[in-house]
Amino acid sequence: MTKKELVAKMAKDADLTKVAAGKALDSFTSSVTAALKKKDGKVTLVGFGTFSKVRRKARKGRNPQTGDKIKIKARNAVKFKAGKKLKESV
Repeated sequence: MTKKELVAKMAKDADLTKVAAGKALDSFTSSVTAALKKKDGKVTLVGFGTFSKVRRKARKGRNPQTGDKIKIKARNAVKFKAGKKLKESV
């Protein structure tokens, strides 16, 4: 499902205009992003799932084209754990 399709579905289900549904979706994504930028960022939607920030350690890797060894820097990544209702419905 694309963003356009999701906005159309939200607009239909909530009896909103597509513009209003688009603004609501943009607000949701920016709010989740802002929450995850915080030190111990975490967003929990009961029944749906939890978005959390995890720290990936620096490690050694290999360039698949050349076979050369490379260093991969430490970085933050986003993790999603599905909630109970989501797991049961899928």
